[in-house]
Amino acid sequence: MSIEARFKLVRAGFTLDVDLSIPDQGVTALFGPSGCGKTTLLRIIAGLENPDGGYLKIGDTVWQEDSHFTPPHQRVVGYVFQEASLFAHLNVLGNLEYGLKRIGSSAHRVSLEQAIALLGIEPLLARRTDRLSGGERQRVAIARALAVNPKILLMDEPLAALDFGRKQEILPYLESLHDELDIPIIYVSHSPDEVARLADHLVLLTNGKVKATGTITDMLTRLDLPLARGDDAEALIEATVTEHDDEYNLTYLNFSGGRFTVTRKQLPIGHKARLRLAARDISITLEQQTGTSILNIFPATVQEMTTQNNAQVMVRLLAGDTPILSRVTRKSATLLGLEKGKQVYVQVKSVALLP
Repeated sequence: MSIEARFKLVRAGFTLDVDLSIPDQGVTALFGPSGCGKTTLLRIIAGLENPDGGYLKIGDTVWQEDSHFTPPHQRVVGYVFQEASLFAHLNVLGNLEYGLKRIGSSAHRVSLEQAIALLGIEPLLARRTDRLSGGERQRVAIARALAVNPKILLMDEPLAALDFGRKQEILPYLESLHDELDIPIIYVSHSPDEVARLADHLVLLTNGKVKATGTITDMLTRLDLPLARGDDAEALIEATVTEHDDEYNLTYLNFSGGRFTVTRKQLPIGHKARLRLAARDISITLEQQTGTSILNIFPATVQEMTTQNNAQVMVRLLAGDTPILSRVTRKSATLLGLEKGKQVYVQVKSVALLP
C-alpha cells in the first residue's frame, strides 16, 4: 500500500506539479527551500486546495480522481500547523473532545486516552490553554489532531515557532508517534536535525517539482543531490545495541558493515538506534590501521565520487550495504588511487547517536 499523489496547481507566479508515490507508513519528510511547495502540497492532501484535476489515494481510499473530489470535512486527516491554534474558550480536554464530534463512534486507530498518554498531557487536561507553554500547546494540538482518528497525519513545521529548549522537549513525543502509531505521517520541515531524527522517507522539492524521493539513508548520500554537497553532508546509520562494556564504559552497536563503539549509553540491548556520521569526520585508508586511537574502522567499497570546489572530492562508499560519505582532498583521492569498486577502509573519527 502507498500514498499516490498527482497534481498540477497553477497560482500567480508559482506552479506545483508533482507525481509522487510514498509509503503509507512511517514518517515522510517534505524538504526543500522556502517557496518550493511543501505547504501547498500538504494543503492539497488535506483538501484545503483544489487543483485542476489530479489524483490522490491514501492506502486503499481514493480522495480525488477526475471529477471526484472528497471535501475536506470528509477526509479523515489530522493537521498540525506551525501555531497550535487552540480554542481559547475551551480547556485542554475540551479542545481534545472537539474533534470527536466529527467521527462519532467509528473504530479508532488512536483512542483519546492513547493520544493523551503518547503526548504526556494528562496533567494539563483541566488547564486553560492560555496557561500553557509553547511546547505544551503544541503537544495538545498534536493530540487533538490524533483524536479525530486520522487516516493520515499532516504536520506543517510543528516546531518552527518554538525555541531550542521547547523543540528538545517535544521531539521525543514526535518520536513516540513514529514508534507506536500505525499512521502515516507527512512532516514538513526546514530543519535537517528534525528530518534526521524523525524521517524514514524523504521527498526533496524544488520550484514546485519533486526533485527526488527515497529512503532517508539513500537520499542523504546521493551525490547527484544538494544534500550531499554542503559542508554539513552526512550519513545516517541504522544500528542495534548489542553489548555494554562496563570496564571501559562503552556501548557496542551492530550495523551491516560491522560494529560501532561509542561512549556508554543507557539503552537496552536490542534497541534500534540511529547514528549520524558527518562526511568531514570520515577518513579513508588503503589498509586497516593499527596503533591508532580511532576505534571505529570498517572495510568499505568506493561506489561513486564527485569533485567539489576543484579541491575536494566527496566519496560515497558502502560498508556492508550501508552508504557512508567521506570528504577528502582531491590530492588525497589521487594518492590513494580512489575509483569505483576499490576496496578501502573508512575511519570514523566522530559519531553522534541521535536521541
